[in-house]
Amino acid sequence: MSLTSLALTDFRSYAGATLPVSGGTVVLHGPNGAGKTNLLEAISLLTPGKGLRGATAAEMGRREPGEAVGRPWAVAATLQAADGDEVRLGTGVQTMGPSARRIVRIDGETAPPGRLLDHLRPVWATPEQDRLFSDARVERLRFFDRLVFAAHPDHAAVVSTYEKALRERLRLLTDETRPADPLWLDALEARLAESGARAAVARASALQELQAGIDARADRPFPQADLGLAGPAEEMAAAGADEADIIEALGEGLMRARVRDAAAGRSLFGPHRSDLTALHREKNRPAAEGSSGEQKALVLNLILAQVTRLAHPESGRPAQPILLLDEAPAHLDETRRAALFDEIEALKLQAFMTGTERPLFAALEGRAQFVAVEGGGLSS
Repeated sequence: MSLTSLALTDFRSYAGATLPVSGGTVVLHGPNGAGKTNLLEAISLLTPGKGLRGATAAEMGRREPGEAVGRPWAVAATLQAADGDEVRLGTGVQTMGPSARRIVRIDGETAPPGRLLDHLRPVWATPEQDRLFSDARVERLRFFDRLVFAAHPDHAAVVSTYEKALRERLRLLTDETRPADPLWLDALEARLAESGARAAVARASALQELQAGIDARADRPFPQADLGLAGPAEEMAAAGADEADIIEALGEGLMRARVRDAAAGRSLFGPHRSDLTALHREKNRPAAEGSSGEQKALVLNLILAQVTRLAHPESGRPAQPILLLDEAPAHLDETRRAALFDEIEALKLQAFMTGTERPLFAALEGRAQFVAVEGGGLSS
């Protein structure tokens, strides 16, 4: 399926906007602050989660000057299959405020957010990832978990279960008004061990698939990375350990860490402390030591490997991957820009890319849909 139309109502900078999409690549160009990224964010919300900005539903409503609270907002899209069948997806909020929650509708019927993944799986890269490998560990792990989640939707629920139990355990350990209940701690750590082991196994499996995808792209003009996961549970999973053995190891480690975690006021052991590592293969040095341009090229190669595996006809995943690249040409030389555009076209991906200057996308003239974005309006 491909996205054929997008409509926004009181979303971010848009009072109302409609974008008909001809298919293939769409280039959104215009000055900084025009609303290009807002369009990508809207598309990224056609999947469970908080989208590419990680914002809350209450933050996305348009506000006029003087309005303290944003307005209720909506994002709607139409997808069309090769046989002409259409699916209508929609999301938004009906009331605003701190407790605002997104509603999802598919063909007009209210549906759980997870159902969106039956139709569309957005994958995105933003300027914040230009130095992914030298930024904070937690950002790398969040980025990688999103890649895992795109192929294995259950992973998001597993990570959510883990994080909730982790917060409850830390609250018990740091409660100065009464000693932590050992039985409740045992129960929480059992839940943490089980969900943590499942997350580690999913991460190790996804890493293997992504590394194979990167290795298969040796003839591309993008640098290749040798990926790794630094974390005891993931290392056990990568070595072929049974899930039961990983659960046992995590349970023992959490029990041993109780006193230390209570004193530190934070959880110092577990799969939430794992890290995604990368070695620039050609230069044989950590990706973190590379320039912004090198790191961006490595991330783009990883993203392209991801969308390739999602789109593979033997993957058993019918949902259409859609590529969202914010400020894609930035920090890329002309050769790599042209190669990126060629690969998107060769993979028959639907892609939405943003940039401040149309000439940055000169290699796509006649091959892509160009949309000028300015002042909350769109024009071809």
